[in-house]
Amino acid sequence: MASAVQKIKLSPSRDIPFNKLVLSQSNVRRVKAGISIEQLAKSIAQRTLLQSLSVRAVVDASGQETGMFEVPAGGRRYRALELLVKEKRMAKTQPVPCVVRDDGIAEDDSLAENDERVGLHPLDQFRAFQSLRDGGMSEEEISARHFVTPAIVKQRLRLASVSPKLHEVYAEDGMTLEQLMAFSVTADQARQEQVWDSVSGSQLDEPYQIRRVLTENTVRASDRRAQFIGLDAYEQAGGTVMRDLFEHDDGGWLQDVPLLDRLVTEKLKGEADTIAAEGWKWIAAAVDFPYGNTNGLRELDGQPADLTEEERATLDALNAEHAKMEEDYQDADELPDEIDQRLGEIEAARSVLEARSLVYNPAEIARAGIFISIDAEGLLSITRGYVRPEDEAPAVVDPESDAQGDGETSEGQKTNGPVRRAVITAGRTCRGRRGRRHRQAAAGPARHRADRASHVGVAQRTGKRPGSRLPGGCVYRKPYPS
Repeated sequence: MASAVQKIKLSPSRDIPFNKLVLSQSNVRRVKAGISIEQLAKSIAQRTLLQSLSVRAVVDASGQETGMFEVPAGGRRYRALELLVKEKRMAKTQPVPCVVRDDGIAEDDSLAENDERVGLHPLDQFRAFQSLRDGGMSEEEISARHFVTPAIVKQRLRLASVSPKLHEVYAEDGMTLEQLMAFSVTADQARQEQVWDSVSGSQLDEPYQIRRVLTENTVRASDRRAQFIGLDAYEQAGGTVMRDLFEHDDGGWLQDVPLLDRLVTEKLKGEADTIAAEGWKWIAAAVDFPYGNTNGLRELDGQPADLTEEERATLDALNAEHAKMEEDYQDADELPDEIDQRLGEIEAARSVLEARSLVYNPAEIARAGIFISIDAEGLLSITRGYVRPEDEAPAVVDPESDAQGDGETSEGQKTNGPVRRAVITAGRTCRGRRGRRHRQAAAGPARHRADRASHVGVAQRTGKRPGSRLPGGCVYRKPYPS
């Protein structure tokens, strides 16, 4: 006859007043890790104690119980409860749920409790955060209750929104966490699954390659077109922006490229309508123009516009401040950081004032045109004063002089009749470098940048530090935005 299987007997549990508990020296945990005691105390205050303490009766020399109990497993919880008592947020006689052990070894209990504890799988945590969010908790509330930053909450919620199919692949170790992060760049689950089916098992499944495929038909937020109209205007028009919460993304990717191009064209057209009031015959507007677009056109010679009284006063004040600083620190080997920064600001402000717009002959304006484009930083670029061959004034020949028979045109010819509105053409994006006129437009500021570059070169060759004085009295300053 088979013997009966011995039944397992669980240790009894009871509520013990906190002031009858003491921390045991048998607790194997010595190194601090995980959330702090203060955070654990806050969690207990919010949720009460979720896990009982493991305790053993304290006995005297004769082996008799003293009425006190030591805690070999659950030391962090004990310290958190102790902190709540010290802060007078919990009574010292508060009953604490405990499991009372009377056999085995205390150190073995402590080690087993820590060794056999399994941390939550990341996917379970993502889904748990999503459940809390669906239950009405805000991201800030989740952050506060679980001791993580709001940014981490956003990241985990984003990972929870990835296709369930990819979640299962990740749960079965068929995909790395970094790959799952890469898929979170788009909210289109069907697209996520399509890309995974395409790249899984290939040599093209690195996270950066996955991101590249998912964003191949988008435009970066750092693109000149996006900078020109601004993300706010794009989103207000119904456009969506894909963001990567795990890698630096330069502001993200704009998904609706046709909408972006339409907004850019409309804004360029609006700028052209405003400039048309100057009286130009034609205006060509595009995101960019190819190299050599001004070949065959005559460039007008304009005169720099005079400074207004206010601008002249500003420039004089900047020059005076610059001269005083140079005089005050002429004997210093190095400039203080604040002085170096201010000198850079003065030079940048002077460059703007010295880069004057040009004034043209009204008669020439009536037969010339303008190119409007967007520069690399997303700012409007306007290059004025180009005459097409067909718009040149007819040659006037003096029959009494052969010297004027070489096709020279008359200057200052006036147009008759009402001023015609400029013909505006707004083209699509033209790739390529811009022409000579565009490069000349920045000649003023470029001169200062070139001077500064030469100073930097001298400083680097001579081992000078920023703020040091160079040969000839120049001061090597830290770079400033141009």
